[in-house]
Amino acid sequence: MQPTTTTTEQSMRLQPGSNCWRIAHADRASVLVDGEAYFTALRRALVEARNTIYIIGWDIDSRLNLIPEGANDGWPEPLGELLHALASKRRKLNIYILNWDYTVLFALDREWMPSYKLGWRTHRRLHFRMDSHPVFGGSHHQKIVVIDDALAFVGGLDLTHSRWDTPDHADHTLLRCNADGSGYAPFHDVQIMFDGEAARMLGDQARERWHIATGQHLHAARDLPPCPWPQHVEPDFADLDLALARTEPTMDGNEGVQEIRQLYVDAIASAKRHIYFENQYFTSGLITQELTKRLETDDGPDIVVVSRQSESGWLEEMTMGVQRARQHAKLKALDKYSRYRMYCPQVPGLCDQCVNVHSKVMIIDDDVLSIGSANLNNRSMVMDTEANIVITANGDPQIQRAIAGIRERLLGEHLGVPPEEIAAELGKALRLHTMINMLHQPEGRTLAELNPEVSAESDALVPALSMLDPEKIVPAEDLIAQFVPRETRRSLRERLAIAAMITVLFFGLAAMWRWTPLSHYLHPEALSVLAQQIRDNPLSPLIMMAVYVLGALFVFPHAVLVAATGIVFGPWLGIFYALSGTGLSAAVTYGMGRKLGRDTLRRLGGQRMNKLSARLSRQGIISVALLRQIPLGPFVMVNIICGASHIRMRDFMLGTMLGMAPGSIITVLFVHHFAEAIRRPGTMTFVVLGAIAALLVGLAFLARRYLRRSAAHRLETAEA
Repeated sequence: MQPTTTTTEQSMRLQPGSNCWRIAHADRASVLVDGEAYFTALRRALVEARNTIYIIGWDIDSRLNLIPEGANDGWPEPLGELLHALASKRRKLNIYILNWDYTVLFALDREWMPSYKLGWRTHRRLHFRMDSHPVFGGSHHQKIVVIDDALAFVGGLDLTHSRWDTPDHADHTLLRCNADGSGYAPFHDVQIMFDGEAARMLGDQARERWHIATGQHLHAARDLPPCPWPQHVEPDFADLDLALARTEPTMDGNEGVQEIRQLYVDAIASAKRHIYFENQYFTSGLITQELTKRLETDDGPDIVVVSRQSESGWLEEMTMGVQRARQHAKLKALDKYSRYRMYCPQVPGLCDQCVNVHSKVMIIDDDVLSIGSANLNNRSMVMDTEANIVITANGDPQIQRAIAGIRERLLGEHLGVPPEEIAAELGKALRLHTMINMLHQPEGRTLAELNPEVSAESDALVPALSMLDPEKIVPAEDLIAQFVPRETRRSLRERLAIAAMITVLFFGLAAMWRWTPLSHYLHPEALSVLAQQIRDNPLSPLIMMAVYVLGALFVFPHAVLVAATGIVFGPWLGIFYALSGTGLSAAVTYGMGRKLGRDTLRRLGGQRMNKLSARLSRQGIISVALLRQIPLGPFVMVNIICGASHIRMRDFMLGTMLGMAPGSIITVLFVHHFAEAIRRPGTMTFVVLGAIAALLVGLAFLARRYLRRSAAHRLETAEA
């Protein structure tokens, strides 16, 4: 859908189906500036939840303390424990968390195994899912929390690490640190909180996203009591209408949604005096095009873009950074009336660095306010899932005064002056840039003018990168540096300390071997005695079954377990215990995969493994048996993936035993005869051992040949 441009003679109108999804009424709304305000209000709202909590986000960290100094409200401090406790204590409360099924590039910058920590480790009414549905290259980027369909939060803040901060953005504060104790730079963001029918509208959006991601339908509860408004938060707006504008990518036959794209176009076209943006990125050619139209008019508005000084790492600098510099250069070249400038907020003590601006705010005159998750880049208008809340004054003087007040608060924070002073100076100057210049403080908090530039080398290189997948050409060390925050990288001192600890550990093991009975217990004769004791124990069948299950859970090599079984129990009992243990451990770990579901399949095995499992399920037992001949991963990993996928239990078990029995039998026979050759060397022993070894080599050769032919056949089919 191509955006259309409205005229500048009238204020922007919200049009469901064009620049927004729906419009709904709210009794109150408040803009929460920076993480401290949002996280405090959210925690006080969470502990009041009675029926449902929806958390829809790009990232979540269960270790996050919403109030770093301590909430002291009788509930656990870490977010994951808090949600678990709420689900446990409130019998009617269901909690639904939808997180982006992120690419491996972001894995080192996120909490490890969120499916475990927020899924099957917690209460059964705490439902955690990963959303992998956005198109390739896109992400699930909405940041929504809805409580009891009565109170909602939307903005740029995820419930994850490195987000909390105060409006002071002090250079050093002990509270601005992550769960691992690492600090991070000052961070600026904005969220909006509201109630009434508008909150239920956001609940509908959360349920729709859940259905698209999981296939599960959730139903809105009826006749719920209103969720109490956090008493410490003063509403900025009262008795107003809010709109939700979205981006959803085209996929699965759906046309997609580009309401935010049209919203930006309509809002820019309606501006008369001021266009104020706060945004993490500024790379969209469409936005540049629409702003250019306003710069070319004689009486156009002042355009202020508040952004961060530099991108986070080499990859972002070579993509978002270069593209931002290009858009900035275009606008500066066409700005014959000096009405466009880009700024970054500076705080004393940060040296040449600026506050990390992560907010996504648009304020047009005193008439339009948009707060949400969408950046001023192409992917936020086409590829990612996004959600922005929009307020339009429509001539209402109270709403106009409130919108102007939000702009004054934000500019006052960045310039280090009270909002009232911003209003007074803007009343005198009438133009944003003049007011900013008048309040500029070179030695204090201020908005420093930002003029990003691109080198000739980068300018020539980036078009090639844009046509390729950057992951394929960026060195691995640069990718790691890109997605691991600077503060989490280990210093030289830390690496030397780790190396010293490893050295001490090895020396300690050597000392234990020399001066303790450890060497005696691990002597072959001692191990032989231990094996005899296990073999003679009447509970040996139960012991071996437990060993196989625990070995699978702790990712102990399955082949080693089979070999050890052959050494301890001999050929016949060894084969029996090996096959029984294999079957039991496979069933247990398959059951774990079935319990975890297909989201874990995508997390552990990726989309290729998911497609493989769908193919295997259609071909049944033989396919599972063949799967056991391919070294796709650890025994337990394959079992969990099969359990979480499309494969039936019967086909899995029969295929597993059919596929693993020959290898297990041959392994047991080989190690048994190998041990016999050592204990009682003889001609016949070595003949049998050689025959088994030849059989092993022959089976490996045939399997490799079969797999090569199968791969060649698939390639020919794909090319055809």
